[in-house]
Amino acid sequence: MKCLTKYPPLLFIAIVVAVSLQFFISSCGVYRFSDASVPDSIKTVKVNFIENRASYINPQLSPRLTDKVRQKIVAQTRLTQTNNNADWEISGVITQYSFTTSAIAGQQSANNRLSVSLQLTVYDRKSEETRKVDVSRSFEFKGSLTVQAAEASLGDELIRTLADDIFNKVFSNW
Repeated sequence: MKCLTKYPPLLFIAIVVAVSLQFFISSCGVYRFSDASVPDSIKTVKVNFIENRASYINPQLSPRLTDKVRQKIVAQTRLTQTNNNADWEISGVITQYSFTTSAIAGQQSANNRLSVSLQLTVYDRKSEETRKVDVSRSFEFKGSLTVQAAEASLGDELIRTLADDIFNKVFSNW
């Protein structure tokens, strides 16, 4: 306490910082990225199996991504998952799953890129409207890895990131 009476500007700065942090933290609640924008009339959702129609097919991608999207929607919205006539029906197709070289060093591939694109359709049964949503994401990996090794090392990140992107595009007003 002696330090604060000896240096009154420190006490003032500490109070200003504390008040500023409190204001910042309380005002950020409006801008959280996890907030889902769902009309009150929408109570149920059906997420159809995300089909893989890319030229190269990773057999694990569709089932894992479909499951992750379903889990995320149930965990982060008030919607109930159903297999019947849901208020919202989400369908998706993986349209691209490709590998390219992204960096060359010494006439060899230093980095490669996995690009994944999806087309989603959100059908609102209550308003009978359909909305199209596109999601694309690239993942970098070392050029020394094989395709199979890259898929194994990127697997969880790929599923998590794509599910987040799908959720944000479908449920957020960005």
